[in-house]
Amino acid sequence: MRENIKNALKTAMVNKEAHKISTLRLILAAIKDRDIASRGTEKDGQITDEDIMQLLQSMIKQRKDSISAYEKGGRQDLVDNEQEEINIIQEFLPKQMDEAETEAVVKETIKAIGASSLKDMGAIMAKLREQYAGRMDFGKASGIVKKALLG
Repeated sequence: MRENIKNALKTAMVNKEAHKISTLRLILAAIKDRDIASRGTEKDGQITDEDIMQLLQSMIKQRKDSISAYEKGGRQDLVDNEQEEINIIQEFLPKQMDEAETEAVVKETIKAIGASSLKDMGAIMAKLREQYAGRMDFGKASGIVKKALLG
C-alpha cells in the first residue's frame, strides 16, 4: 500500500497535479509519523497495511468533520477542497460497504458470536474491525449493532 501511494505521488508530480501532490505528501508524512511512533514496539518502525488503512480512514473522518463545520460557516470553497482530498484518499482504500451490506454482516456476526445484549457490543465491534477494516464505516456499524441488539 505504501508503494502504491509513493507511485501515485510520482505520477501526480509528472502530471503537475498540485492538490493531489499535497494530499499524497500529507498521507506519506502521516505514515512516517506512525512509523516513528512504532519504533521500539513489535512493529519496530514499520506500520502494516492495516494500520495505513485505519490512518486513511481517520484522515477521511477528519475531513468530513471539517466539511460539516465549513458548510455551517458558508465556506463552499473549503468544502470543495476537503471533498477533493477525501476523493484522493479513498483511491487507496477498498470499496466501502453500503448500508445493506453492513446490516447483513452485522447480523451474521451477531449470530456467529451468539450475542444477545449490549454487553456483547464490544466483542461484535472487535470482530467487525478484525474482518472488515478499511471496508466498513464503523460509526454507522455501531448504530446498526445497537439497533439489532435492542430490537
